[in-house]
Amino acid sequence: MKIQKIPRPADFQLGPAPRWQAREPAKVSKELVQQALAPLSREEWSGPIRAAVLCALYEEDDCLCVLLTRRAASLRSHTSEVSFPGGRLEEGESPQQAALREAFEEVGLDPERVEILGNLSPFSTRKLEVAILPFVGWLSEPPQLQPNPEEVEQVLRVPLARLQEEGVYHQEIWNLPELNGLTIHFFELDEDIVWGATAHVLDELLGRLYLAA
Repeated sequence: MKIQKIPRPADFQLGPAPRWQAREPAKVSKELVQQALAPLSREEWSGPIRAAVLCALYEEDDCLCVLLTRRAASLRSHTSEVSFPGGRLEEGESPQQAALREAFEEVGLDPERVEILGNLSPFSTRKLEVAILPFVGWLSEPPQLQPNPEEVEQVLRVPLARLQEEGVYHQEIWNLPELNGLTIHFFELDEDIVWGATAHVLDELLGRLYLAA
């Protein structure tokens, strides 16, 4: 298991299982993803968006996969954490442009090969007090990638069905001085633990696919 700094409080509690966890993984198509995202894509974002991430989906070996990265151990923050490609907006950029640019810079994903299907809910983290907008993109084929070693240690190709396997997901309730009853999501995948903001996005995506199926 890769070592990560998870600031878990001593008095954390396990949270309830989500509805999507108890259901058999469904065959997820591009059309189902579009249906799941349609209500959100028409929402107006409250407040300025300062960062964006790309949740890229593609079919490989008859299953739908999501593209994640393990951050380089040399980075100053979030060392070795699993995340989506993404980052802060540059001057004059839209959130979608930023998500695509960051994906190209981090893993060499050609923006022309990404069809943006919609977005998930904007959110903020405790440390990064800006709104982050997750975009969901569709790739017509498994991507050929060239990760930037200064930012990315490894590209992870994770089947969505793997996230629903028994023992992979759990949630915890953290009581912190600045925020009581905070829900933190976790996915345990072989050497990696996906948690925090990235797990939050995956939980929402799986929940919306569950409702749309």
